Amino acid sequence: MASLAFNALVQLVWRPYAMARRLRAQGLRGPGYRFFAGSLGEIKRHLAEGAAVTLDAGDHDYIPMVQPHLRKWISLYGRTFVYWNGARPNVCLADVNLVKQVLFDRTGLYPKDYTNPHVTRLVGKGLLLTDGDDWKRHRMVVRPAFHMDKLKMMTATMSECARSMMSEWEVQLAKDGGGVVEVELGKQFEELAADVIARTAFGSSYADGKRVFQAQREVQFLAFSTLFDVQAPALRYLPTKKNLKTWKLDRQVRAMLMDIIEARLANSAAGGYGSDLLGLMLEAACAPPEHGEAAAPTLSMDEIIDECKTFFFAGHDTTSHTLTWAMFLLGTHPDWQEKLREEVRRECGGGDADAVPTGDALSRLKLVNMFLLETLRLYAPVPMLQRNASVDLELGGVVVPEGAMLSIPIATIHRDKEVWGDDAGEFRPERFENGAARAAKHPNALLLSFSCGPRSCIGQNFAMLEAKEVIAMILQRFELKISPKYVHAPMDVITIRPRHGLPMLIKRLNKV
Repeated sequence: MASLAFNALVQLVWRPYAMARRLRAQGLRGPGYRFFAGSLGEIKRHLAEGAAVTLDAGDHDYIPMVQPHLRKWISLYGRTFVYWNGARPNVCLADVNLVKQVLFDRTGLYPKDYTNPHVTRLVGKGLLLTDGDDWKRHRMVVRPAFHMDKLKMMTATMSECARSMMSEWEVQLAKDGGGVVEVELGKQFEELAADVIARTAFGSSYADGKRVFQAQREVQFLAFSTLFDVQAPALRYLPTKKNLKTWKLDRQVRAMLMDIIEARLANSAAGGYGSDLLGLMLEAACAPPEHGEAAAPTLSMDEIIDECKTFFFAGHDTTSHTLTWAMFLLGTHPDWQEKLREEVRRECGGGDADAVPTGDALSRLKLVNMFLLETLRLYAPVPMLQRNASVDLELGGVVVPEGAMLSIPIATIHRDKEVWGDDAGEFRPERFENGAARAAKHPNALLLSFSCGPRSCIGQNFAMLEAKEVIAMILQRFELKISPKYVHAPMDVITIRPRHGLPMLIKRLNKV
């Protein structure tokens, strides 16, 4: 008992205060450590205040709502400072040069941070969270599914899903008779993105995978609710209400994913495992090496399930929220809506409103690409990246202790006037006219949307292609305007989404 008390005293009192003094002596300041909770109490207070804030539709600065504590502390301590997740130091890196040092590292000094078990259960230990040789093995298996030539072939499936969604709008317009209907696009894009990822990656459909997405959504909200709790290792094993709920949902997700996998295995004798993501993973798990050849990289069944979790969640949320915010910006900037429509008509079908944009046509949509890059700058789906210091290491002249968390506030950096100029808070797609590398004072400032460096998101081309396909098809057929009912209140639930949905007014265009 005395030993436990002594260890608790060391971990919760002596060690954090000693680290705080050592960091402060090196010039790294920040809010002081508070016993057990660290800075978490202050963070929760700031976030509670921000939850009541709403913005004008032309105001894209949602930092007071999702990262208010970081804005306050950056103003007090600079772009690099230390705060505390319980007794664990958390170094905020809002300096793009330091961010590059971390994200472009190839030595393994900055592994992914997965101390929160709820987040790990949500996304699985797939490509998103693995490190080292495991990450290389997973990426080698998965990479062929995201080759650009293969992605372009997926546009037919993407357009089919989008056409199904828009046919529902047509039905509503026909019933209304007034020429304009209100549609809640946030929810519709969630279902659309779910259908696309299910069909293209798993040979399934939204109907088949619907329960997986619903269960993962519950785990996502549970995981976010624990992000600002003290992550004591012992607590993850206690039968708390949140733990019990998460464990139950995780069992359900695993069971449903196994049903999809077993159905594919049962049909493999007829035509192989398939050429989609699931087929490639099963091939790696089940196919024996050819005689005389070195063994190919393999995945266990548990690893396949984790990769399915990763792509069901990451492949869905990044695209659905990118589309949602793109539609919001189209609805609030009719001049850009018309510019993009003209480009789509010119490059995708020669004026045929029912033409389906091909992969090659999508690659010619320069204005659409600029528009999407600006959407990702202002409304990046993931507002924060985190890494872990695997050893004592030097960052910006400061020795950061082993085990410290490193937090990269994407949303804050994307609004930094020293990086983007005085118009950093404004919607200006033309800043990307000469490409992302020349849009800011630092060439890697925007690639944070999908991370950057060797661990950049393998699915970023998939997400961009799907977004372009859906936007092009909608612009060919409809005019969009923000509904008077819309309330501009972006919120963070691991990914950024509209707190009150995205109601929009949709009108059918006359065919050209």
